[in-house]
Amino acid sequence: MEDYLKSIYIIQAESDGRVKTAAIASHLDVKPPTVTSMVKKLAEKDLANHEAYKGVELTPTGKSVALEVIRHHRLLETYLTEELGYDWSEVHDEADQLEHHVSEMFIDRIDTQLNEPQVDPHGDPIPSTDSDTVEDPPGSVLTDFDENDAVVIQQVRTQDTGVLRYLDEQGIRPGISLTIEEVTPIGMITIHSDSSETTLSLPNDVARYIRARPSGEVSPPSS
Repeated sequence: MEDYLKSIYIIQAESDGRVKTAAIASHLDVKPPTVTSMVKKLAEKDLANHEAYKGVELTPTGKSVALEVIRHHRLLETYLTEELGYDWSEVHDEADQLEHHVSEMFIDRIDTQLNEPQVDPHGDPIPSTDSDTVEDPPGSVLTDFDENDAVVIQQVRTQDTGVLRYLDEQGIRPGISLTIEEVTPIGMITIHSDSSETTLSLPNDVARYIRARPSGEVSPPSS
């Protein structure tokens, strides 16, 4: 049930509207009838509102539960990478397993131990204990920038293990400064990392996972 609430919140934040059951099914990799059944249960518990053919939206109670689960997940991902030496490509599934079985005291202790980080290893914002929403940092996907633009990576919005490992090997992570060297008409973008002197060509399908801000903009607080 918490997985569904978390997924609905994340999808709703990206779409800014009611969430279709098909989108939930795709996000959780389950069958649409399974989603329909769970959505009915969420509605019965006043965690979500559902109208046929119009989609699902969370109630204030459902939103609060979703934010709590997201906070657990992202703090656990941060703890696993910073304290236990996990690679950022490994933490999503581990955090998925742990997020439902830890107390608020445990999560608050992790938060304190990590000096209250603002984002997780992928650049996703971590909700605070009194948060009524969580918003991605300002920025645009990498494919929205032009040649010669200098940018700083804000987020890498994928849990694809292969993609994350490849980007990490190339030194592409939140906080890294890049220059857009070339944008081709065949769906490729070439970037140059200022820190590693790496020049890398990425297909647009991968570049769209990467959100960045212009280098001249002030960066929000990070972990």
